[in-house]
Amino acid sequence: MPNIIRIPTPLRNLTANTAEVSVSAGTVGEALNALEAQHNGIKARICDEKGNVRRFVNVFLNDEDIRFLDNLNTPLKDGDSLSIVPAIAGG
Repeated sequence: MPNIIRIPTPLRNLTANTAEVSVSAGTVGEALNALEAQHNGIKARICDEKGNVRRFVNVFLNDEDIRFLDNLNTPLKDGDSLSIVPAIAGG
């Protein structure tokens, strides 16, 4: 069973307006690489030049922030879903 990556509206121009992308991966990092393989250029919007998730982007595995798990090395199970959520600031 594949994993689902939920794409936020600001990044959907890179996925042909697709809200969810299916990938098969063993870790969050592998899932982002698979997403990049399907939609060239999207990973640069999520990860910095060192390959780490950008500070202003949150990635959730099911309902858990991957920063509180094992970050990009967090293992995935069949059917897990990832949500990419841009941080929102205001004042």
